[in-house]
Amino acid sequence: MKPYELTISEACAQMEVGNLTATALTQSCLSRIDEIEKDMHAFITVDRDGAIQQAEEADRNRKKGAAGRLCGIPLSIKDLLATKGIRTTCGSKILENYVPPYDATVVSMVKNEGAVILGKATMDEFAMGSTSETCAFGVPRNPWKKGYVAGGSSGGSAVSVASQECFASLGSDTGGSIRQPASLCGIVGMKPTYGRVSRYGLTAFASSLDQVGPLCRNVTDCALMMSIISGFDPKDSTSVKQPVPDYSSFLVDGLAGLKIGVPREYFTEGIDVEVENIVKNSIAVLKERGADIVEVTLPHTEYCVAVYYLIAPSEASSNLARYDGVHYGYRDLGADTLLEMYKRTRSKGFGSEVKRRILIGTYALSSGYYDAYYKKASQVRTLIVGDFKKAFQSCDVIVSPVTPTPAWRIGENNDDPLSVYLSDILTLSANLAGVPGMSVPGGVTNIGLPVGIQLQGPHFHEGDLLRVGYNLERGLKLGSRALDI
Repeated sequence: MKPYELTISEACAQMEVGNLTATALTQSCLSRIDEIEKDMHAFITVDRDGAIQQAEEADRNRKKGAAGRLCGIPLSIKDLLATKGIRTTCGSKILENYVPPYDATVVSMVKNEGAVILGKATMDEFAMGSTSETCAFGVPRNPWKKGYVAGGSSGGSAVSVASQECFASLGSDTGGSIRQPASLCGIVGMKPTYGRVSRYGLTAFASSLDQVGPLCRNVTDCALMMSIISGFDPKDSTSVKQPVPDYSSFLVDGLAGLKIGVPREYFTEGIDVEVENIVKNSIAVLKERGADIVEVTLPHTEYCVAVYYLIAPSEASSNLARYDGVHYGYRDLGADTLLEMYKRTRSKGFGSEVKRRILIGTYALSSGYYDAYYKKASQVRTLIVGDFKKAFQSCDVIVSPVTPTPAWRIGENNDDPLSVYLSDILTLSANLAGVPGMSVPGGVTNIGLPVGIQLQGPHFHEGDLLRVGYNLERGLKLGSRALDI
């Protein structure tokens, strides 16, 4: 087995006994990148020299007995999390040459545990998309089948993990942007409870929805990453002072005493037959492992897409107003007046999807329309939160598909943005309600496309999701499969 094929726990064990060094592990991942990156497009920036320096430092720290929990483990970072000295583009030309002078809190946390940062992962521009096709610097490819999307907006993060270019990645989830690409690429991804993980240093898309989380090869690695990046951060005004458990302690065999809720609204017209069958098989596995299966209802699910695509663009139009060509980022130098410079800078710097959402959000917030659109959407959002609270009175974890279909071909829906928006219908509600969500591999379709199982739980119950995911992993015993690289 090559070093890059190991999991985090396996690699740490090998380094602990001296069978492997952080430098060798990092070089193995860099060689893997050299071998396949031209086909994968998982990275916007690879910091080769910086990664080797960090790996060498990790080896020195291990010799001194000062090894952290991620000492020498190569990671990728979604390109909207600030990384000191490494450019952070958000997948946009408007920030093509922006190099932050500081690290995001979550980046500092993994660095403090000895992680090696390989580079910045490809993403939809400003995280606006479900396929990573809106990135200004290339489109990541699904490693399971050539010509298919990897999902988004954390598509590059998912590809870098699934194609074994790194061991885990930090992504962000505003409406499913961790869970959906994790599902389409056959890996594990978690969106924590809103406020559980610091957003300081995360470039804002929709501030009331954005959440940072890990993408990993298995549930055990996900539990470790969650233990490291969770916790209160005074630099983030939305961070919650809540004790952080050892998430690895939830990885126990068996689900006796746990109630699994199956929402009737998530199994309706539009769900692919193979997806539905894989999810139902996974539910049967959870029952075999001791869980009680109950039906629950989330009656306002049908409004989630409409609510999300009013709230998220509204917040985006406010957050992205800062990119005006004055403070930082791209500036059009051909304008004669300040107003013309604003117009030309934003017209040339932003891609079509970002401009579409800015226009939608500006309209929804405009005088005379605020009450009819943004305010009403916020009121329905409260009803969606109430749906989850009521459902969790009768179950501990909700199980469903992540997406209605497996991955589709690159370019297939470029002229139909509404179809792409509707693909998020099963993931948006967790962001609107602020509850934790997780995707765990559930199986593969007849043509070799992965299908993920979505787990959702009450606020700050990430441990229950990890427990269910761990048992699903053990029950399904999918094992490794050849990737189409």
